Amino acid sequence: MKSLTISLFLFVMASQSSFSQNSTADQELFKLSKDKWTWMAEKNVEALDKLFHEKSMFVHMGGSWGKQQEINIIKNGGIWYKKADIHEVSLKVIDDTAILLNRIDLLAVVGGNEVRNPFMVTEVYIKHDGEWKLGSLSFTKVVSPGGK
Repeated sequence: MKSLTISLFLFVMASQSSFSQNSTADQELFKLSKDKWTWMAEKNVEALDKLFHEKSMFVHMGGSWGKQQEINIIKNGGIWYKKADIHEVSLKVIDDTAILLNRIDLLAVVGGNEVRNPFMVTEVYIKHDGEWKLGSLSFTKVVSPGGK
């Protein structure tokens, strides 16, 4: 009976420790994603350069490209991510990879034209040298049930 009680106690403690670690990682990733939207709106390419992994990839309605092109597009105003209204966020952490989904309405200036689009945005983060780095950012336009 004593060994069963000790085993149960250790199981509960391990579960709580694991939960708190996941909660800490979750909170860190939620904050990092939110900060990323702010940095994109502010065109803070220094912060984004540190966040984006060197081999990161970006998928937009108009194409896909790597880190340096995304940084240049933001810096030069090719796309200005003015405001992301975030409606839902979900996260799955698998070892050193995190997949974060945002359902957003994005107000942006693209090619000099202000546009608003609903997107499901997939962010993939990888733990690299002890820090979360953005490995991929993909925009999927959401079509409403009415087809608009």
